[in-house]
Amino acid sequence: MQHAQNQYVIKISCPATSGIVAAVASYLADKGCYISEMAQYDDEGNGRFFMRAVFRFNSDASADLASVEQGFEDVAARFAMDWQLFSTAKPMKVLIMVSKYDHCLADLLYRFHKGEMDMEIVAVVSNHLDLRPMAEREGIRFIYLPVTKDSKARQEAELLRLIDETGAELIVLARYMQILSDDLCKQLEGRAINIHHSFLPGFKGAKPYHQAFERGVKLIGATAHYVTSDLDEGPIIEQEVQRVDHSYQPDDLVAVGRDTETVALSKAVKYHLEHRVFLNQDKTVIFR
Repeated sequence: MQHAQNQYVIKISCPATSGIVAAVASYLADKGCYISEMAQYDDEGNGRFFMRAVFRFNSDASADLASVEQGFEDVAARFAMDWQLFSTAKPMKVLIMVSKYDHCLADLLYRFHKGEMDMEIVAVVSNHLDLRPMAEREGIRFIYLPVTKDSKARQEAELLRLIDETGAELIVLARYMQILSDDLCKQLEGRAINIHHSFLPGFKGAKPYHQAFERGVKLIGATAHYVTSDLDEGPIIEQEVQRVDHSYQPDDLVAVGRDTETVALSKAVKYHLEHRVFLNQDKTVIFR
Protein backbone atom coordinates (compact mmCIF):
# COMPACT_ATOMS: atom_id res chain seq x y z
CA MET A 1 0.00 0.00 0.00
CA GLN A 2 1.21 3.51 -0.77
CA HIS A 3 1.28 5.75 2.28
CA ALA A 4 0.80 9.48 2.21
CA GLN A 5 4.27 10.87 2.86
CA ASN A 6 4.88 13.64 5.39
CA GLN A 7 1.20 13.79 6.36
CA TYR A 8 0.17 14.05 9.99
CA VAL A 9 -3.11 13.91 11.88
CA ILE A 10 -3.70 15.79 15.09
CA LYS A 11 -6.69 14.93 17.27
CA ILE A 12 -7.83 17.35 19.95
CA SER A 13 -10.58 17.39 22.55
CA CYS A 14 -10.98 20.02 25.24
CA PRO A 15 -13.51 22.26 26.98
CA ALA A 16 -15.29 24.41 24.40
CA THR A 17 -14.15 28.02 24.33
CA SER A 18 -13.20 30.76 21.90
CA GLY A 19 -9.91 30.78 20.04
CA ILE A 20 -9.12 27.07 19.78
CA VAL A 21 -9.19 26.82 15.99
CA ALA A 22 -7.27 30.05 15.55
CA ALA A 23 -4.62 28.96 18.05
CA VAL A 24 -4.07 25.58 16.37
CA ALA A 25 -4.08 26.97 12.83
CA SER A 26 -1.74 29.83 13.72
CA TYR A 27 0.67 27.54 15.54
CA LEU A 28 0.91 25.09 12.64
CA ALA A 29 1.33 27.93 10.15
CA ASP A 30 4.15 29.40 12.24
CA LYS A 31 5.86 25.99 12.14
CA GLY A 32 5.75 25.96 8.35
CA CYS A 33 2.84 23.56 8.07
CA TYR A 34 -0.02 23.46 5.57
CA ILE A 35 -3.41 22.24 6.81
CA SER A 36 -5.08 20.16 4.10
CA GLU A 37 -8.12 19.02 6.08
CA MET A 38 -9.86 20.20 9.24
CA ALA A 39 -13.08 19.24 11.01
CA GLN A 40 -14.54 20.34 14.33
CA TYR A 41 -17.56 19.75 16.54
CA ASP A 42 -18.84 21.46 19.66
CA ASP A 43 -21.00 19.20 21.84
CA GLU A 44 -23.25 21.76 23.48
CA GLY A 45 -24.67 19.06 25.75
CA ASN A 46 -21.45 18.59 27.70
CA GLY A 47 -19.40 21.59 26.62
CA ARG A 48 -16.75 19.48 24.91
CA PHE A 49 -14.95 20.53 21.74
CA PHE A 50 -13.48 18.07 19.22
CA MET A 51 -11.12 18.78 16.36
CA ARG A 52 -9.19 16.78 13.76
CA ALA A 53 -6.68 18.31 11.38
CA VAL A 54 -4.45 16.84 8.67
CA PHE A 55 -1.30 18.76 7.86
CA ARG A 56 2.08 18.53 6.18
CA PHE A 57 5.24 20.59 6.18
CA ASN A 58 5.68 23.10 3.39
CA SER A 59 8.47 22.27 0.97
CA ASP A 60 10.63 25.13 2.23
CA ALA A 61 10.14 24.28 5.93
CA SER A 62 12.33 22.07 8.07
CA ALA A 63 10.25 18.96 8.80
CA ASP A 64 10.99 18.90 12.51
CA LEU A 65 8.05 17.01 14.00
CA ALA A 66 9.65 16.79 17.43
CA SER A 67 9.79 20.59 17.56
CA VAL A 68 6.11 20.79 16.56
CA GLU A 69 5.13 18.36 19.31
CA GLN A 70 7.21 20.06 21.97
CA GLY A 71 5.99 23.54 21.15
CA PHE A 72 2.36 22.46 20.97
CA GLU A 73 2.43 21.59 24.67
CA ASP A 74 2.03 25.29 25.44
CA VAL A 75 -1.04 25.57 23.19
CA ALA A 76 -2.51 22.41 24.70
CA ALA A 77 -1.95 23.64 28.25
CA ARG A 78 -3.67 26.95 27.51
CA PHE A 79 -6.88 25.16 26.46
CA ALA A 80 -6.62 22.05 28.70
CA MET A 81 -6.42 19.85 25.61
CA ASP A 82 -6.25 16.09 25.35
CA TRP A 83 -4.35 15.60 22.10
CA GLN A 84 -2.61 13.03 19.96
CA LEU A 85 -0.42 13.34 16.88
CA PHE A 86 -0.06 10.59 14.28
CA SER A 87 1.93 10.06 11.09
CA THR A 88 -0.07 8.71 8.14
CA ALA A 89 3.12 7.12 6.79
CA LYS A 90 3.03 4.56 9.59
CA PRO A 91 0.30 1.89 9.23
CA MET A 92 -1.50 0.93 12.42
CA LYS A 93 -0.73 -2.49 13.86
CA VAL A 94 -3.92 -4.57 14.07
CA LEU A 95 -4.68 -7.89 15.75
CA ILE A 96 -7.83 -9.66 14.52
CA MET A 97 -9.80 -12.11 16.67
CA VAL A 98 -12.15 -14.68 15.13
CA SER A 99 -14.00 -17.89 15.95
CA LYS A 100 -15.66 -19.95 13.19
CA TYR A 101 -17.50 -17.40 11.03
CA ASP A 102 -15.24 -16.27 8.20
CA HIS A 103 -17.12 -13.46 6.45
CA CYS A 104 -15.78 -10.52 8.46
CA LEU A 105 -12.19 -11.77 8.33
CA ALA A 106 -12.45 -12.46 4.60
CA ASP A 107 -13.84 -8.97 3.97
CA LEU A 108 -11.12 -7.25 6.01
CA LEU A 109 -8.40 -9.21 4.20
CA TYR A 110 -9.91 -8.36 0.82
CA ARG A 111 -10.11 -4.63 1.62
CA PHE A 112 -6.59 -4.73 3.03
CA HIS A 113 -5.22 -6.24 -0.19
CA LYS A 114 -7.16 -3.68 -2.26
CA GLY A 115 -5.42 -0.86 -0.39
CA GLU A 116 -8.50 0.32 1.50
CA MET A 117 -7.13 -0.49 4.96
CA ASP A 118 -3.89 1.20 5.97
CA MET A 119 -2.84 -1.36 8.56
CA GLU A 120 -0.35 -4.05 9.41
CA ILE A 121 -2.07 -7.27 10.49
CA VAL A 122 0.25 -8.62 13.19
CA ALA A 123 -1.75 -11.78 13.96
CA VAL A 124 -5.08 -13.57 13.80
CA VAL A 125 -6.12 -15.03 17.16
CA SER A 126 -8.89 -17.62 17.46
CA ASN A 127 -10.47 -19.98 19.95
CA HIS A 128 -11.03 -22.44 17.08
CA LEU A 129 -8.84 -23.80 14.28
CA ASP A 130 -11.39 -23.36 11.46
CA LEU A 131 -9.92 -20.15 10.02
CA ARG A 132 -6.27 -21.08 10.38
CA PRO A 133 -5.92 -21.93 6.64
CA MET A 134 -7.39 -18.55 5.66
CA ALA A 135 -4.90 -16.63 7.81
CA GLU A 136 -1.84 -18.70 6.94
CA ARG A 137 -2.67 -18.62 3.23
CA GLU A 138 -2.17 -14.85 3.52
CA GLY A 139 1.10 -15.30 5.38
CA ILE A 140 -0.43 -14.00 8.60
CA ARG A 141 0.55 -15.45 11.95
CA PHE A 142 -2.28 -17.57 13.41
CA ILE A 143 -2.48 -18.09 17.16
CA TYR A 144 -4.81 -20.71 18.65
CA LEU A 145 -6.10 -19.85 22.11
CA PRO A 146 -8.91 -22.29 22.99
CA VAL A 147 -11.10 -20.96 25.79
CA THR A 148 -12.84 -22.97 28.50
CA LYS A 149 -14.24 -21.90 31.84
CA ASP A 150 -11.04 -23.04 33.51
CA SER A 151 -8.63 -21.56 30.93
CA LYS A 152 -10.33 -18.21 30.27
CA ALA A 153 -8.21 -16.12 32.67
CA ARG A 154 -4.99 -17.76 31.51
CA GLN A 155 -5.80 -17.28 27.83
CA GLU A 156 -6.77 -13.64 28.34
CA ALA A 157 -3.42 -13.08 30.05
CA GLU A 158 -1.74 -14.69 27.03
CA LEU A 159 -3.74 -12.44 24.72
CA LEU A 160 -2.52 -9.36 26.58
CA ARG A 161 1.03 -10.68 26.32
CA LEU A 162 0.58 -11.11 22.56
CA ILE A 163 -0.80 -7.60 22.22
CA ASP A 164 2.26 -6.29 24.02
CA GLU A 165 4.63 -8.49 22.01
CA THR A 166 3.21 -7.50 18.63
CA GLY A 167 2.63 -3.85 19.52
CA ALA A 168 -0.99 -4.15 18.39
CA GLU A 169 -2.71 -0.77 18.54
CA LEU A 170 -6.18 -1.97 17.49
CA ILE A 171 -7.97 -5.22 18.31
CA VAL A 172 -10.77 -6.23 15.92
CA LEU A 173 -13.28 -8.80 17.10
CA ALA A 174 -14.37 -10.05 13.67
CA ARG A 175 -17.15 -12.30 14.98
CA TYR A 176 -15.14 -13.58 17.93
CA MET A 177 -17.76 -15.54 19.83
CA GLN A 178 -16.40 -15.28 23.36
CA ILE A 179 -17.36 -12.78 26.03
CA LEU A 180 -14.32 -10.88 27.27
CA SER A 181 -13.86 -10.39 31.01
CA ASP A 182 -14.56 -6.99 32.56
CA ASP A 183 -10.89 -6.57 33.37
CA LEU A 184 -9.79 -7.27 29.79
CA CYS A 185 -12.44 -4.90 28.42
CA LYS A 186 -11.13 -2.12 30.64
CA GLN A 187 -7.55 -2.72 29.51
CA LEU A 188 -8.62 -2.58 25.86
CA GLU A 189 -10.85 0.49 26.23
CA GLY A 190 -10.94 2.60 23.09
CA ARG A 191 -8.81 0.19 21.06
CA ALA A 192 -11.01 -2.89 20.56
CA ILE A 193 -13.89 -2.96 18.05
CA ASN A 194 -16.67 -5.56 18.06
CA ILE A 195 -19.42 -6.35 15.54
CA HIS A 196 -22.83 -7.89 16.15
CA HIS A 197 -26.32 -7.87 14.71
CA SER A 198 -28.44 -4.86 15.58
CA PHE A 199 -31.34 -6.81 17.03
CA LEU A 200 -29.74 -6.57 20.47
CA PRO A 201 -30.94 -6.31 23.17
CA GLY A 202 -33.73 -8.32 21.48
CA PHE A 203 -33.27 -11.79 19.99
CA LYS A 204 -30.42 -12.78 22.25
CA GLY A 205 -28.76 -16.17 22.21
CA ALA A 206 -28.70 -18.77 19.46
CA LYS A 207 -29.98 -18.20 15.91
CA PRO A 208 -31.03 -14.54 16.21
CA TYR A 209 -31.98 -14.37 12.52
CA HIS A 210 -34.32 -17.30 12.93
CA GLN A 211 -35.88 -15.53 15.90
CA ALA A 212 -36.21 -12.41 13.76
CA PHE A 213 -37.90 -14.44 11.02
CA GLU A 214 -40.49 -15.68 13.48
CA ARG A 215 -41.25 -12.09 14.46
CA GLY A 216 -41.44 -10.83 10.87
CA VAL A 217 -38.75 -8.17 11.10
CA LYS A 218 -38.53 -5.61 8.31
CA LEU A 219 -34.99 -4.35 8.95
CA ILE A 220 -31.73 -6.26 9.26
CA GLY A 221 -28.81 -4.40 10.75
CA ALA A 222 -25.36 -4.60 12.30
CA THR A 223 -23.56 -2.48 14.88
CA ALA A 224 -19.82 -1.92 15.23
CA HIS A 225 -18.79 -0.50 18.59
CA TYR A 226 -15.93 -0.21 21.02
CA VAL A 227 -15.72 -3.01 23.53
CA THR A 228 -16.67 -2.21 27.12
CA SER A 229 -17.55 -4.26 30.17
CA ASP A 230 -21.23 -3.57 29.36
CA LEU A 231 -21.79 -6.42 26.91
CA ASP A 232 -22.58 -5.17 23.38
CA GLU A 233 -23.33 -1.67 24.70
CA GLY A 234 -20.07 0.16 24.05
CA PRO A 235 -19.83 3.47 22.15
CA ILE A 236 -21.23 2.94 18.65
CA ILE A 237 -18.92 3.67 15.71
CA GLU A 238 -21.00 2.52 12.73
CA GLN A 239 -24.34 0.89 11.95
CA GLU A 240 -25.62 -0.61 8.72
CA VAL A 241 -29.22 -1.56 7.86
CA GLN A 242 -31.04 -3.24 4.98
CA ARG A 243 -34.76 -3.61 4.44
CA VAL A 244 -36.28 -7.09 4.17
CA ASP A 245 -39.82 -8.37 3.78
CA HIS A 246 -42.06 -11.41 4.23
CA SER A 247 -40.43 -13.26 1.33
CA TYR A 248 -37.06 -13.59 3.13
CA GLN A 249 -36.52 -17.01 4.65
CA PRO A 250 -34.18 -17.50 7.66
CA ASP A 251 -31.21 -18.33 5.42
CA ASP A 252 -31.87 -15.17 3.39
CA LEU A 253 -31.85 -13.11 6.58
CA VAL A 254 -28.57 -14.70 7.63
CA ALA A 255 -27.05 -13.76 4.26
CA VAL A 256 -28.25 -10.18 4.58
CA GLY A 257 -26.88 -10.14 8.12
CA ARG A 258 -23.46 -11.19 6.89
CA ASP A 259 -23.45 -8.33 4.40
CA THR A 260 -24.45 -5.70 6.96
CA GLU A 261 -21.87 -7.00 9.44
CA THR A 262 -18.99 -6.83 6.96
CA VAL A 263 -19.90 -3.32 5.81
CA ALA A 264 -20.39 -1.91 9.31
CA LEU A 265 -17.19 -3.47 10.63
CA SER A 266 -15.03 -2.40 7.71
CA LYS A 267 -16.25 1.20 7.97
CA ALA A 268 -15.64 1.27 11.73
CA VAL A 269 -12.13 -0.14 11.35
CA LYS A 270 -11.32 2.32 8.56
CA TYR A 271 -12.52 5.29 10.64
CA HIS A 272 -10.32 4.15 13.51
CA LEU A 273 -7.29 3.54 11.28
CA GLU A 274 -7.64 7.07 9.91
CA HIS A 275 -7.93 8.55 13.43
CA ARG A 276 -11.42 9.87 12.75
CA VAL A 277 -13.10 8.58 15.91
CA PHE A 278 -13.29 10.42 19.23
CA LEU A 279 -14.77 8.94 22.38
CA ASN A 280 -17.34 11.27 23.86
CA GLN A 281 -18.53 9.70 27.12
CA ASP A 282 -20.79 6.81 26.01
CA LYS A 283 -20.91 8.02 22.40
CA THR A 284 -18.49 8.77 19.59
CA VAL A 285 -17.74 11.76 17.41
CA ILE A 286 -16.67 10.73 13.92
CA PHE A 287 -15.31 13.10 11.29
CA ARG A 288 -15.99 11.23 8.05
